[in-house]
Amino acid sequence: MAPYADPLTRPGVRITGLTRRYGGKVVLDDLDLTIEPGEFVALLGRSGSGKSTLLRALARIDDDVDGAGEFDIPAAVSVVFQDSRLLPWRRVLDNVVLGLRVPDARRRGAAALAEVGLAGRERAWPTELSGGEQQRVALARSLAGEPQLLLADEPFGALDALTRIRMHGLLRDLCRRHRPAVLLVTHDVDEAVKLADRTVVLDNGRITVELRPDAVDDPRALLLDALGVTP
Repeated sequence: MAPYADPLTRPGVRITGLTRRYGGKVVLDDLDLTIEPGEFVALLGRSGSGKSTLLRALARIDDDVDGAGEFDIPAAVSVVFQDSRLLPWRRVLDNVVLGLRVPDARRRGAAALAEVGLAGRERAWPTELSGGEQQRVALARSLAGEPQLLLADEPFGALDALTRIRMHGLLRDLCRRHRPAVLLVTHDVDEAVKLADRTVVLDNGRITVELRPDAVDDPRALLLDALGVTP
């Protein structure tokens, strides 16, 4: 599967004045966010800070929620969740191409599986795979759609430590190769520092901290302080 062309020719993400309310409670409060084409952004925040609400808004799956704001989002969006969400009654390749309506869907699906190290497992059942392998299939499914924006909602939270480290390397390599704009929602400060070009902290529906890990001396300490966590 060929990588995208120059990222500068592809759209990024622009959000202006995003507000979301649930039952009268403001969850996102007049939020502005930009993600450049090909940029990897990690989103940190305590539980209830609005991270998942923001991701749902970007994925366009919150139409029934009260709110406002302006969006400029690419047409091709893929989402990877903490749970791989594979259909157990469909084989691996069938899961990857589910909903992919292009003439060469199965070729794309097989190529995506090869990229995540699962060539030859196309006809396996999801229950025959480990948790890490199932998440690899979920990544392959997101790649097969050639997304311009990849949304990842704590995709490694359910994995053991060693598998999580391996998946970090895989995700980083895939994103460098295909260059989608990426928003990774995570609770893991070390994960954010390791993977992201830029990290933002969300608190009470607003972005309170924004930094580039490679531009500061101790990004981990700064992020932990912003989250109210004592190292």
